[in-house]
Amino acid sequence: MSPIAYTGTIIAVAVVLFVWNKLPVVIVSMLTALALWASGVLTIGQALGGFGDPAVVFIASLFVVSSGLEVTGVTAWAGQLLIRGAGEESRTRLLLLTMALVALLTALISVNGAVAALLPVVVVIAVRLRRNSSQLLMPLVFAAHAGSMLALTGTPVNVLVSDAGLDAGVGEFGFFEFALVGVPLLAGTMAIIILFGKQLLPERNGATMPADFSRHAKTLVEQYGLASGIYQLRVRASSPYVGVASSSLDLSAHPGLQLVAIQDGETAGPLRRAVAEGDHLLIRGESEAAAVLAAQMHLAFRDEKASGQGADTLFNRSSGLAEVVIPPRSGLIGEKVFPGMVTESGDLIVLAVQRAGSEIVAGDAAKDGGGIELRAGDTMLLQGTWKALDIHLDDPDVLVVNSPELVRRQAVPMGPGARQAIIILIGMVLLLATGIVPPAVAGLLAAGAIVLSGIMSVEQAYRAIGWTTVILVGAMMPLSTAMVQTGAAKLMAEHLVNLVGDAGPVALLAGLFVLTAIMGQLISNTATALIVIPIGVAAATAMGISPRPVLMSTAVAAAAAFLTPIATPTNLMVMGPGGYAFSDYWKLGLPLLIWFFVVSVFLVPLIWRF
Repeated sequence: MSPIAYTGTIIAVAVVLFVWNKLPVVIVSMLTALALWASGVLTIGQALGGFGDPAVVFIASLFVVSSGLEVTGVTAWAGQLLIRGAGEESRTRLLLLTMALVALLTALISVNGAVAALLPVVVVIAVRLRRNSSQLLMPLVFAAHAGSMLALTGTPVNVLVSDAGLDAGVGEFGFFEFALVGVPLLAGTMAIIILFGKQLLPERNGATMPADFSRHAKTLVEQYGLASGIYQLRVRASSPYVGVASSSLDLSAHPGLQLVAIQDGETAGPLRRAVAEGDHLLIRGESEAAAVLAAQMHLAFRDEKASGQGADTLFNRSSGLAEVVIPPRSGLIGEKVFPGMVTESGDLIVLAVQRAGSEIVAGDAAKDGGGIELRAGDTMLLQGTWKALDIHLDDPDVLVVNSPELVRRQAVPMGPGARQAIIILIGMVLLLATGIVPPAVAGLLAAGAIVLSGIMSVEQAYRAIGWTTVILVGAMMPLSTAMVQTGAAKLMAEHLVNLVGDAGPVALLAGLFVLTAIMGQLISNTATALIVIPIGVAAATAMGISPRPVLMSTAVAAAAAFLTPIATPTNLMVMGPGGYAFSDYWKLGLPLLIWFFVVSVFLVPLIWRF
């Protein structure tokens, strides 16, 4: 067999395996790269060279930046703005705000990141406003597809077509150059969904709905009897407590009050030194007794509005709550604890212990050396800084009921590090927009800044990367190399040119759109773009026209992945929560596909001339 025949066979088998969907896409993509080497089409360096491509590095770095915005509560803050702005009556306003927000986030942090961040928010909105989730989630995803064409960072396909333009000698696309077609695409998508979405979408809710953590803190403090009577008092410079060892502080002279914890004024963690001005005492008891203590000992209520409200005092931007269960065979079984006790690490405070759903009272455990002897099945409510919760709850001796990281992402808007994350994002966008450095460098600098600023650890950054997408792109890139090197792309382009005949370059765009759109409904649109891009560039060269409109048209076609749930991960992501069937996608997706065809074939050449 000739190299072209080998390449064609490998492409055909890869497409069949993608559509069959029984093997993981990463396995199919890796087998594709290895098959190109085994058949002799490419050398081993060429077959695995995609993993070192700058586009792959850039895509991986975007996952870290996206996760940094989630971790710090920037997306949660955006979601709360959406809830406040949407109101309860207007379906149109709710859809417009939802689609505008997801499009904006998609442009900055990619389709997958934006939809993953807003999916639970939109489900919560559906529940609170008593609307069917099926009426909101598909518009969310389809608007994200349109929003991916607003900027270079919207989707990996944009990065690929930009790099292909550079390789073809016609230059990269600017960071916001995609918005020239992205804005019309988004406007048309919004109009179609507003006008016809109610009729074309089903009226149902999903069987699988993401957890809502927006009221998590209130639920915990109510369950453990801490909903009221918790006060956070700030130590003033004139307080007699200044200079007293934290372990010696005693409230026995103030009946009805219990010292829960002493917090460092800067870190909000348990105090390990003598009390100083600005530190905080967590007090549990009657409001009158707390007021007397504050007056006598020169303490100040940190927040008069929130004083006495357990949820606001214990769960905020600085610190949070976590519920853990003692599993069978835990090393903590038999250990004695008491409310107000600082854990062995010195970073967490035991607020309460329950057995069989009822709180256990330890008495004056701190003084008499007693306490609550833990048994399997007991639950503890722990409080500490978010960083301490992340670090110390990764312990086999306890089972965490809800991950603090997941809770913080949804329930703590603009949390610790949010300002730094926004500054890093703006810096990356400016670097990409001005072109001072290559996109891969801008992405690496932003991802590195996320880690160095303490927003995420190196391990968290590793976990944030969507390795399926990274491996898929890296392993499929050599296929483009093989198609160009063997002449397969040129041959397919010649057939396509002969097929459209004298109809001209507009017919070429139409043919490429149909090819891309059909494949993109069955396999990853990223994999589709990697196959179609070299064909389009070769066809443009054969016709003597500029590859730029061809590349942009391909990007638009790749974004039109509307007709099936398997077209993109985000389409599949909303299938359960939205209660969608396979056939629900094409009903709304087909009008949107037609609109994308119009923009791709007729508007693109008006902006980027042949």
